[in-house]
Amino acid sequence: MRVAVAQTSPGIDPDHNLTTIARLTAEAAVRGARLVVFPEEAMLLADDSIKPQFRDLLPTVWPRFEARIRSLAEEHGIAVIAAGYEPNPDGAPFNTVLAIAADGTELARYHKVHTYDAFAYQESAYVTRGDALPPVIEIDGLRIGLANCYDVRFPELFRSLADRGVDAIALSAAWVSGKGKEEHWAVLTQARAIENVSWLLASATVGPDSAGLSRIIDPLGVVVAGLNAHDEGLIVSELDAERTERARAMLPALENRRIALDYELH
Repeated sequence: MRVAVAQTSPGIDPDHNLTTIARLTAEAAVRGARLVVFPEEAMLLADDSIKPQFRDLLPTVWPRFEARIRSLAEEHGIAVIAAGYEPNPDGAPFNTVLAIAADGTELARYHKVHTYDAFAYQESAYVTRGDALPPVIEIDGLRIGLANCYDVRFPELFRSLADRGVDAIALSAAWVSGKGKEEHWAVLTQARAIENVSWLLASATVGPDSAGLSRIIDPLGVVVAGLNAHDEGLIVSELDAERTERARAMLPALENRRIALDYELH
């Protein structure tokens, strides 16, 4: 299956962000992709000027975002994974990854479990943590797990996806740049692919504070396509099932495990 990974520079204007999503979805479809993955905050950049307005803004912006993702998927006949801030009637919004099928129906949604409370930042101050493991969806016979940004630092979450039989993991991120952060991104994304012998589709934002470096990584950790740290763009690659089978035959790490884990969240 051919897949696309988008790299965008979202701002505080939701309409502009949707225009970018529409343009790159159309390009992905023209290039033959059956799935396009967008970054975290593709809907709206949560900068300090916008976060205080979330309670009033999101009940309007989120439904428009969700409807537009559905319509783009149906219009172009391509599955779309994209993330935004979903209103939560019980408090602060969820940071949600939404997966829509090529016919416009919802495949799944994932409320980010690991809020980014590190490096002097506190996402939990304005986002409600999810309380369920990320879902696994199926597109054209391939099983794809969902993950969101800071999740990549928690290998047990990715192992839970591998244990549910994924062929690939779609990681939507807004990776904050900084000393050593780009190196962390490179190492962690390749490690999550290698240890789970699965494809990794890592979509990230670019901007003044974002690292970019979106990439598609094969099950042995080879970066088969990538983007730079500065520009919006789109990369496309084939998720070759035979390549996955060969990698897992050569490196049967999942079969060789001797430790069983209980992934139930409490």
